[in-house]
Amino acid sequence: MRAIVVDIVPKDVPAEELEHRLAEIDSLVRTYSGVVVVEYVQKRDTADYRTFVGSGKLDEMLSVAGELKADVLIIGNILKPAQLYNISEEIRKRKLEIQAWDRVDLILKIFADHAKTPESKLQIELASIRHMGPRIFGMGMELSRQGAGIGTRGIGETNTERMRRHLREREQGIRRELAKYVRTRTLQRDRRRRDQFATFGIVWYTNAGKSSLMNALTKKGVLSEDKLFATLETRTGDAWIGDGEHGVRALVHDTIGFIRDLPPDLIEAFRSTLEDSIESDVLLHVIDAGDPRIEEKLATVENILADIGAAQPRIHVFNKSDTLSEREIVLYREKYAILDPVFVSAADRTGVNELKTRMYHALLEFL
Repeated sequence: MRAIVVDIVPKDVPAEELEHRLAEIDSLVRTYSGVVVVEYVQKRDTADYRTFVGSGKLDEMLSVAGELKADVLIIGNILKPAQLYNISEEIRKRKLEIQAWDRVDLILKIFADHAKTPESKLQIELASIRHMGPRIFGMGMELSRQGAGIGTRGIGETNTERMRRHLREREQGIRRELAKYVRTRTLQRDRRRRDQFATFGIVWYTNAGKSSLMNALTKKGVLSEDKLFATLETRTGDAWIGDGEHGVRALVHDTIGFIRDLPPDLIEAFRSTLEDSIESDVLLHVIDAGDPRIEEKLATVENILADIGAAQPRIHVFNKSDTLSEREIVLYREKYAILDPVFVSAADRTGVNELKTRMYHALLEFL
């Protein structure tokens, strides 16, 4: 996939923030096995109501897309249905072989590519319906307006109602299927409680190294890739946590990672997968210790956890600590003293035993 990317940012956005946004979009494209051939940045405080990017910028990008034989135009923001429809219409008029996606479209494509289980595939379909549905309705109404006065009045509107009913019925069917998985996991959690198994849920800003940490804690053998959203399903492994001879067997869950600006509908679609983390006794919030944007990503994860009702005690795990000097670790301990972080390197298991001890004491303190 050859992608042309454009990101719209406020005029006063700092250069560091802009660089981060572009790097994240580029990482998303690479995760989908694509390559960015041209990257645009447009600084404007108000998006164009018709095409989001404005007619001049759109004309420029589509001309370049035709010359470079790009496959997709990706707008690194969340577009309204009418805006994406208008962009698609411009593409159609030019007879270009290119698709137009917004940021959520790209994320959904990645999710669909990585979905392996029946449940995760259903969640992808539900998220797609929630995201694409309004566009379909908008297109139907556009057809209705275009047909007015030429003997076809009402056709688009009728099609819209048909599509609305079909999507509503499909959404209801998916929710019924997902409810079965929820019931199964609820029974499993109840059984674990009866057996007195402690549970930990791993949460993180995606690509913070949680799969490596999962492997270090449980030897589960979870896929560890330098890709966003490499896994979508909940994975559970056994871990012996404690201090020396004092310890207990615990279960560790890992689920999908979070990322900035995830729409509520997308989070809602994955709520059933996230339930194991929500219902865990303690959360392990994994942070990439070498990331220069720790505070922003900490806030992103904490905000999403609040949105989904996860209020358990946290252990903040600064992973990839091997990328820090001893002085940097001391400074981080001071800066984030309120979090009482544990520094580990899952890759070489440095600090993992300390983390297991902290996990054990968290159970004694909070449970």
